[in-house]
Amino acid sequence: MSDLPTTTLGRTGVEVTRLGYGAMELRGGGVMIEPAAAASLLNAVLDAGINFIDTSPDYGESETRIGEAISHRREEYFLASKCGCPINHPGHRAPHIFTRENVRAGVEQSLVRMRTDHLDLVQFHASPSRSVLEENDSVAELELMKEEGKIRFIGMSGTLPNLVDHIDMGVFDAFQIPHSLLEPEHDEWITRAALGGAGTIIRGGVARGAPAAENIEVNHLPGRHRQALDRRKDLWSQAGLDDLRGDMSNMEFMLRFTISHPHMHTTIVGTSRMEHLQDNLAAASNGLLPSDIYAEAKRRVDAVMP
Repeated sequence: MSDLPTTTLGRTGVEVTRLGYGAMELRGGGVMIEPAAAASLLNAVLDAGINFIDTSPDYGESETRIGEAISHRREEYFLASKCGCPINHPGHRAPHIFTRENVRAGVEQSLVRMRTDHLDLVQFHASPSRSVLEENDSVAELELMKEEGKIRFIGMSGTLPNLVDHIDMGVFDAFQIPHSLLEPEHDEWITRAALGGAGTIIRGGVARGAPAAENIEVNHLPGRHRQALDRRKDLWSQAGLDDLRGDMSNMEFMLRFTISHPHMHTTIVGTSRMEHLQDNLAAASNGLLPSDIYAEAKRRVDAVMP
């Protein structure tokens, strides 16, 4: 029996583990992982009790790895992917296309790659504007595929400023939103989305907010991302967060802070390494931060934010 904390993913009614698995690191290319190693990792994810897996057609071999490794265990996990991505493209740098034809083609491709007859959640990738969605009638195509039984819920991987309109549209069952202790810009909008009844999925709660290179394949990050990581290290130091974490590692403190958000439902943390997965599981199993520590961490970061 897993001792990972769980909650309900908004109006979907589905119980999910607060720690999910982000499968971007299975993409191949710059971060190579052999099929056998990917299979071992994905099965370890499920064996540990994690029941939320997020991927995208943009993530190279990720969807194919999932299909090969765990499609026979399909009933054990909630499967989320994206749409609007270029079809049959090896990476994520090509422009996204939100026509009804491309949205459908992307979902159909994902179904084949992951060897399943349905996706639990399909999220529009790259935070398209409301006007783009309405001009293309994009949501209607996903609603049609929902009627066909090919998807269960419709979501948005959104960021400001478009996230404001996305929430106001009232059509999304879940939102994937970036957030961490050191990147709190979307904090209010996580709360607004959840209070509107949607599920909330947090990305970047550890890797994009980590103050140290522990638990991150930092050598593979582009230069601009390394610079951003350095800025977050400086913010960590300025806020005096080492005084709050006690015996916790930086990674554990960051992850437990993320899952302590009162309106988040799951956070996707990815890795291609078994030891990092075990570290994430151990941290999440320790549960939410004490409320006073959580509040003080927020206060200190707010006080030094530029």
